Amino acid sequence: MNLIFLGPPGAGKGTQAKKLVQLLGIPQISTGDILRAKKEEDSPLGRQIREIMAEGKLVPDEIVVEIVKERLSQPDCEKGFILDGFPRTIPQAEALDEVLKEMGRKIDAVVYIEVPEEELIKRISGRRVCEKCGEEYHVIFKPPKVEGVCDKCGGRLIQREDDKEEVVRKRIEVYNNSTAPLIEYYEERGLLKRIDGVASMEEVFARIKKALGIN
Repeated sequence: MNLIFLGPPGAGKGTQAKKLVQLLGIPQISTGDILRAKKEEDSPLGRQIREIMAEGKLVPDEIVVEIVKERLSQPDCEKGFILDGFPRTIPQAEALDEVLKEMGRKIDAVVYIEVPEEELIKRISGRRVCEKCGEEYHVIFKPPKVEGVCDKCGGRLIQREDDKEEVVRKRIEVYNNSTAPLIEYYEERGLLKRIDGVASMEEVFARIKKALGIN
């Protein structure tokens, strides 16, 4: 099964994709992870990506598409894959269609996890992390026993810069402007599966399985 996961920051895409990976035995492909790994390689492409990222620029579509194409041709993708974080724009989606067509493959479904904006802000801005051991907490969903103190090591709990409310709102705005048009793109092709993401992790996963026809 060849799948794409869509949804705004904080919707739980990564968590649900990992659960599906375990169930179906197919890889979750994160373009962010691939780019970070490529950046470390001592190759012409690795050096090119390093230079682009060092300047704070976005890696061009043609490079991202080529990297995704290379990843999809690996043996562990034969039974299927879950694309997470790609495509982000309509041109990337069109390029992906071309790549898969060349490979004699196609996307079977696009899982779109919907969560209202205020719920996303509550989820992300409530995250806290221990600056010593990295253990993660949430002021509402997983509070520490003592406020601001890690249960595991007694370290100080901090809020990451990109989890602050004003930054979260900006991230959601960027998502809405660039990625949200993909929803219409895939809906027109009859591939979009809308999933209500406001529920427990288990309930959302049950909804995804039902939408994909998985027992």
